[in-house]
Amino acid sequence: MTTDVKVPTLGESITEATLGQWLKKVGDSVAIDEPIASLETDKVAVEVPSPVAGVIGALVVAEGDTVQVGALIATIEAGGAAAAPAAPKAEEKPAPANPAATAAQQAPAVPSQTNDSLSPSAKRAAGETGVDPATVSGTGKDGRVTRLDIEGAATAKAPSAPAAPAAVPAAPAASSGGRKEERVRMTRLRQTVAKRLKEAQNTAAMLTTFNDVDMTEVMAARAKYKDLFEKKHGVRLGFMGFFVKAACQALRDIPAVNGSIEGDEIVYHDYADISVAVSAPNGLVVPVIRDAQDLSVAGIEKTIGDFGKRAKDGTLKMEEMKGGTFTISNGGVFGSLMSTPIINPPQSAVLGLHRIEERPVVRDGQIVVRPMMYLALSYDHRLIDGREAVTFLVALKNAIEDPTRLLIDL
Repeated sequence: MTTDVKVPTLGESITEATLGQWLKKVGDSVAIDEPIASLETDKVAVEVPSPVAGVIGALVVAEGDTVQVGALIATIEAGGAAAAPAAPKAEEKPAPANPAATAAQQAPAVPSQTNDSLSPSAKRAAGETGVDPATVSGTGKDGRVTRLDIEGAATAKAPSAPAAPAAVPAAPAASSGGRKEERVRMTRLRQTVAKRLKEAQNTAAMLTTFNDVDMTEVMAARAKYKDLFEKKHGVRLGFMGFFVKAACQALRDIPAVNGSIEGDEIVYHDYADISVAVSAPNGLVVPVIRDAQDLSVAGIEKTIGDFGKRAKDGTLKMEEMKGGTFTISNGGVFGSLMSTPIINPPQSAVLGLHRIEERPVVRDGQIVVRPMMYLALSYDHRLIDGREAVTFLVALKNAIEDPTRLLIDL
């Protein structure tokens, strides 16, 4: 029995994705719910699970192809044996393991596709193997030449290709230190990030204001309570919990920083949905801490820890990255000293945190060394005045330098 594998529903308003990677190949056995492919959407990578246990029968689309929700991408022979290529005769050389290579050997070499219509992965394979796509018979949808077809054709002709002459021109290139270039297709996530960041620059009247904060008290509190905190809550006590909590109080006092512009109206929010920038294998993602104003420091740290883990695993959900009212980006974990972060529309402000660095400062007329951090607030000047931006940063600075304020709500 053959089961179709189709592109699943990807979230509200998302109608298409890019097939980023096949995790299985034709003939591979799969268990029910085992991922067989990875789809790239505008925000996250989504794995496509196998609906049944069986064997991969066909891969209908190639890596790099755009697919619509509900489109057929593969077939699975449920509960059956692999439709393996026929065993080679004794006097013949073994055929390639995948059917694409078998098709390349048996089918007549007819022009099947122009280079311009190849998928990015097929073009890359053609460049790496030297195979002319026009001489390969395509096994993809509508006769398209896929990456597997190209690689199969290269494998098929490899035994007859003279190895020694091919190595001759490669030696001078290696010894002469020839310059190389690599072209890699932008992921859908990276394309979306680029588009949105440029839109933000073109739309908002962006301005950045800076301040610095003495981290002495927060670092002392963290050092004193981190072991008890982790023992009780099962998560490490970091600095983000303090900053998110302090930001929520400052946003309550300066509501414009937590607002947004919709047409000719200003929308003020009486809640703080804090977007936190998290690194993922395919780029930066920004999940949202819902109603952060109601969470304790422990609740915030647990949420952020969960986001970080699932961002690395690629299991964040689309709805978890929508609807933020304010963003905090911590470039300090990568060593950044200072930056001007870009607003995440439709939000009107973003806070940038940076590395902690010991610097000489004056306290009570004396020069002392303190662990200092630069803060940067980028904001939309159409909505937020300079006075409001500075007041927000000062409120944040006061709360971090005297964490007791967070407890007594000052």
